[in-house]
Amino acid sequence: MTQQATDIQGSIVALVTPMCDDGQVDWASLEQLVEWHIEQGTHSIVAVGTTGEASTLSVEEHVKVISEVVRIANKRIPIIAGCGANSTVEAITLTKHVKEAGADAGLIVTPYYNKPTQEGLYRHYKAIAEAVDLPIILYNVPGRTGVDMHNATVVRLSKIANIVGIKDATGDIPRGIELINALDSKDMVVYSGDDETAWQLMLAGGKGNISVTANVAPKIMAEMCEHALKGENQPMQALNAQVAELHDILFCESNPIPVKWALYAMGKVRLGIRLPLTVLDTQYHDVVRNALVNAKLTSST
Repeated sequence: MTQQATDIQGSIVALVTPMCDDGQVDWASLEQLVEWHIEQGTHSIVAVGTTGEASTLSVEEHVKVISEVVRIANKRIPIIAGCGANSTVEAITLTKHVKEAGADAGLIVTPYYNKPTQEGLYRHYKAIAEAVDLPIILYNVPGRTGVDMHNATVVRLSKIANIVGIKDATGDIPRGIELINALDSKDMVVYSGDDETAWQLMLAGGKGNISVTANVAPKIMAEMCEHALKGENQPMQALNAQVAELHDILFCESNPIPVKWALYAMGKVRLGIRLPLTVLDTQYHDVVRNALVNAKLTSST
């Protein structure tokens, strides 16, 4: 295996997939984004997750984006590949593809829509882990999937050797702390998937933040995570306060609509996005732009 449970930590950007105005992947902008993140100090990249519009890319595009991110990063930082599906067979196939593409780990969301039981979730992840020799990070985001993986199920899964982490996007800090305390950190680590509460989870023992905000504020988020992991509360709070408005504003419409528009406003990407997602409604343009200005990421002129 290429990574152990504790190797990947800090600010992990849930990278957007930049697109041209016609919706085709913008490969040149993708390369520029990856280089910018590495230069700014981002510790790891999630390619083709929720924020990367995994649900609208073909399998061929999905794998090609991951392959390109791996190529561009060139082992300078770890690359985590989104490879979940609500069919276990499909998830295994996709996970095999991302392993071949060179990803360091796979981020696998709980099966959406079909609402499996806790036993079904356990068997789903166990089957994937046994089929593909790749470090696997579980992803629990009940607000999007309609299914919630209980802490007890996560603890069961942590005993499977190559299941090494979980992205907890519940935003429920007491529950997250309970999970951290129930796990052996040698088996599995916990990452926040909620920018607003990430600092709290990291102070309690979480190992990083899989972040939307890091798309537009990579340096601030990287430094904030570094302070949080060291328990340095004061500088961490100061940095978090600088981008706290963005944690909220970047969800004024469904992710990744606002963050892609914010990157467009910063001159980093074009406006491309794929249906059924649409470009950010004009009523939110000033709201997002002002949040970028307040975070000192762009000027008011």
